[in-house]
Amino acid sequence: MTHGSHRRATFAAAVCAALTLGLLGTASGARATAPDAAAPDIPVGNVQQHLKELQTIAETHGGNRAHGQPGYQASIDYLQKSLDAAGFETTVQEFKHGGSVGYNLIADWPGGGGEIIMAGAHLDSVRRGPGINDNGSGSAATLAVALAVAEEGHKPSKRLRFGWWGAEEQGLVGSRYYVSQLSDRERAEIGAYLNFDMIGSRNAGYFVYDDDAALESVFTRWFTAKDIETEPAKEANGRSDHASFKNAGIPVGGLFTGAGYIMTAEQAAKWDGTAGVPFDKCYHAACDDITNINERALDLNSDAIAHAIWKLSS
Repeated sequence: MTHGSHRRATFAAAVCAALTLGLLGTASGARATAPDAAAPDIPVGNVQQHLKELQTIAETHGGNRAHGQPGYQASIDYLQKSLDAAGFETTVQEFKHGGSVGYNLIADWPGGGGEIIMAGAHLDSVRRGPGINDNGSGSAATLAVALAVAEEGHKPSKRLRFGWWGAEEQGLVGSRYYVSQLSDRERAEIGAYLNFDMIGSRNAGYFVYDDDAALESVFTRWFTAKDIETEPAKEANGRSDHASFKNAGIPVGGLFTGAGYIMTAEQAAKWDGTAGVPFDKCYHAACDDITNINERALDLNSDAIAHAIWKLSS
């Protein structure tokens, strides 16, 4: 996750009215599926195995997975190989930044029609460490959910697309490039973009992006059913790749467990956390390694991602 912030957009009255009627459609007017659309449980062990692979990649490629570094290329190769084997149609998109070539990985699931439901995460780390929470966690969970789509033989009525972005830590470069290359028609086809950046913070909070009321409710209702309180992801506003899509008029949502901000006593009480310390004390640091993960938060958020993908695409 990058530094910086943007003002939150207000909810559209039409979307709020749709929520009141229980339609749960995206801001583009598409309906989500019925409440009983069932997603599979995502074994947290599967997500952790992907994180271990990313840790090993960092360890064997200079200690990081940063833009322009060999660890990033190896990370792209690992994900693409896994997705190709599962039957996805993958594309590696190249861009240049800071004198280095960067890469985005796009994976389309065959089948479906109409609008696209897209989920993504940035794959790069900072140079100071392997970036296992920021953002191996979001990348690994998104990969695990994509592979579950294949394993379950999911047949969505809408098109499903997954993306992993390069050079996010340089200023959302990869996702901004991806969106900039879309035609007007291609942008209009994306009915929702869901972003997952840092979903396994050790001192985890449960934050939901509030940029789009309908997409926000898909997550908040899921967490409410688990007796987990959520808060709007104010710390994430404009600081991750969802901003690239939001600025292009695409409805966005997502999850976040906190970065360098300090957890309050009230938050600690409801989330069984530790007040007075950061959500992630290893944010952008060398210690953001495989030990810097809250397994419960990683498990819950991975399942919430799957729920959203199934609900919005079926």
